[in-house]
Amino acid sequence: MASIKDVAAEAGVSVATVSRVLNDHPSVSEDARTRVLAAVQTLGYRPNAVARSLRTDQTRTLGLVISDVLNPYFTELARSVEEEARALGYSVIIGNADERPDLQDHHVRTLLDRRIDGLLVSPADGGSPGMLDAARAGTPMVFVDRWIPGVDVPVVRADGRTAVRDLVAHLHGLGHRRLGIIAGPAATTTGSERVEAFREAMAEHGLPLPDAYIGQGDFQAESGRRVTEGFLDLPEPPEVVFAADNLMALGALDAIRARGLRVPEDIALAAFDDIPWFVHTDPPITAVAQPTGELGRAAVRALVDRIEGRPPQSVTLAARLVVRRSCGEPAPTPHSPVTNRSKS
Repeated sequence: MASIKDVAAEAGVSVATVSRVLNDHPSVSEDARTRVLAAVQTLGYRPNAVARSLRTDQTRTLGLVISDVLNPYFTELARSVEEEARALGYSVIIGNADERPDLQDHHVRTLLDRRIDGLLVSPADGGSPGMLDAARAGTPMVFVDRWIPGVDVPVVRADGRTAVRDLVAHLHGLGHRRLGIIAGPAATTTGSERVEAFREAMAEHGLPLPDAYIGQGDFQAESGRRVTEGFLDLPEPPEVVFAADNLMALGALDAIRARGLRVPEDIALAAFDDIPWFVHTDPPITAVAQPTGELGRAAVRALVDRIEGRPPQSVTLAARLVVRRSCGEPAPTPHSPVTNRSKS
């Protein structure tokens, strides 16, 4: 493997000049820069990132701890984080908390031991002791998607309240009156916010929301299945099941089909967190879509600002309602597009 001395010899410059070129120092002439970069290419030289980090106290590495890597929403979020970080000259190490605070702490400790420059976290179950300690100790950190009230960390998230109100108005306009919700964990901000927005929207339209129509899920498919089975066992089941995330919607769909029922003829289904395969179900599923890619990119930019000494900004983006046909909507004509409804 070529060394920095080999590059200097090949380019006919000093080792110090090679170092300045590799660190993009402005004091190097264009001729020397061109020769060094050509030598790097010819020799296949790769800088020693570990040694560089010891000199600069930076590893150019970010940590990302997501709540559930099997959830397509978080998979897309992780991809956008990695792409934006790479564009800004950083690498990303990902840890999957699997919705477990203890596992989240494990990943936080491991990432900090690897001397990452900053940390992106989507807090599981309201947070975890190790993550909270890291935040309070001043570790460069940004919360993405979920957040913890009272913790002084920038937050990059989507506001789903308007889209949930749009969904309830849409369902009301279709003639539905009995609406049930599969709620996410109350300990997470996204879980509590979505059920609160749903309750408020129901009240705006004068629709009752009995306790029997609120099922407690955990953002996993099995909970969506279990809650929906409970709904279907009621003497008067809801006309619509609204799942507060995509995996719970998948579980709900499984439960409906297991009973030999049809969507939307027998019961309607809507979801929070639109994902690509929703358009391929029969019928396609009406859903609230978050700007997942932009959330990931904005979170990286906020964290890099914090790392590089610029004031980071919290960012709130708008979610939107994507109308398809799982709630009894009329089938689109050949020339009519799927409707994206949002007042935001």
